[in-house]
Amino acid sequence: MVFKILFDRHAGTIVKSQSEQGMSVVQSIDLARADTIGEHGISRETLDAALKRAEPALQWLRGRHADGELPLLRLPEERKDIAGIEAAATKLRDNATDVVFLGTGGSSLGAQALLQLADYNVPGLSLFRKGPRLHFLDNLDPQTYAELLGKLPLATTKFVAVSKSGGTGETLMQTMAALDAVKRAGLEAKIPSLFMGLSEPSKPGKVNGLRQLLETHKVEMLEHHTGVGGRFSVLTNVGLLPAAVAGLDIKRIREGAAKALAPVLASKPAAEVPSALGAALSIALAESKGKPITVLMSYSDRLERFAKWYVQLWAESVGKDGKGTTPLAALGPVDQHSQLQLFIGGPRDKLFTVITTGIKGKGPRMPDDLAKLGNEAGLGGRTIGDLVAAQGRATAETLAKNGCPVRTFHIETLDELSLGEMLMHYMLETIVGAHLLGVDAFDQPAVEEGKILAKRYVAEG
Repeated sequence: MVFKILFDRHAGTIVKSQSEQGMSVVQSIDLARADTIGEHGISRETLDAALKRAEPALQWLRGRHADGELPLLRLPEERKDIAGIEAAATKLRDNATDVVFLGTGGSSLGAQALLQLADYNVPGLSLFRKGPRLHFLDNLDPQTYAELLGKLPLATTKFVAVSKSGGTGETLMQTMAALDAVKRAGLEAKIPSLFMGLSEPSKPGKVNGLRQLLETHKVEMLEHHTGVGGRFSVLTNVGLLPAAVAGLDIKRIREGAAKALAPVLASKPAAEVPSALGAALSIALAESKGKPITVLMSYSDRLERFAKWYVQLWAESVGKDGKGTTPLAALGPVDQHSQLQLFIGGPRDKLFTVITTGIKGKGPRMPDDLAKLGNEAGLGGRTIGDLVAAQGRATAETLAKNGCPVRTFHIETLDELSLGEMLMHYMLETIVGAHLLGVDAFDQPAVEEGKILAKRYVAEG
């Protein structure tokens, strides 16, 4: 069991959640409760009612795990594909100076969230990573891509094109441009060794443009799981292949995911399932307190992409039929100097989630003489980790003292196990949240409409 849920037995409702000995994640809703922060917090009765409404969602999840109709739920226990993913990663690393991942949205953000554990996109440190340079071209920008193709050493650059349907316009155009650049560089014969594709298998009567494009050039194609959509695909080869290229332990990622799923499969009541508790808190505050915005603020450079992944997952899953809440990503401590003013001084329309990690006592330690010289003697002997840990705690408490509901997570050790747990936690929380809103978590009709219209405009010139 990942979380230990403590109850107020007399009131029969949640008081807080905290980790058991040896567990990697701690969740608390103390600072979101009405009896802690006042009128803007969640009442015991309202939370209990929302948790009761979440029970059918948990029952549905158990049913889909049992019958296999939601393959996402079987991924934490899957091991048969690990060797194949690692073999593909070895092939991509072999003689490569650069590996370029082409894909957008769910085909990219989950992988980036994982790769920050290996210092990808971490300010300053990215340049010093071991192994090939990693590039994620998840946003289509003509100047950026043209300049990148002009600067890459194409003879030693590997390209991985990812699209579940094979029809994503951005990915197709990036792949075509890369193939053309390699051909123009006189490297056409090397295309099969420089490119790899990841898409679902061909279906009768349906054209898979990416597969057709790459297979014509004799490029190896990996199979995208047909039952797992892009924004939920981080535990498939979509997320795990880049993670393996970066040298992460992909088996541990899935082991962490299993921890978040365990209380669901153990038939725990919603009050004892952390993901159900989070969903109930979020939706109940939106419905009962007029808080349609959810802010995730992490105090770690290595969780910046995780927050972006969460924003896409939640927005595309619950924003339908005129329903949903708006997710925002923030990064501490930097956003204390920008967004925090609005968060505290602006309208009370938000639920905050503050994520901290076990950084206390870590990082450079301040010499006493320099601290005194800088007119901050209290910093003498303290580490940068001490300050950031204090800032995370202070932000959560300041928000709460100003009537803003706050949920907190503490991850003592941020690694493959704990990040895998957080990824699965939020996927489950999103599914339960969609159930509470009465929408389908797995479709995206508005997005598809825009894709079709954009392709039509391009074709018409």
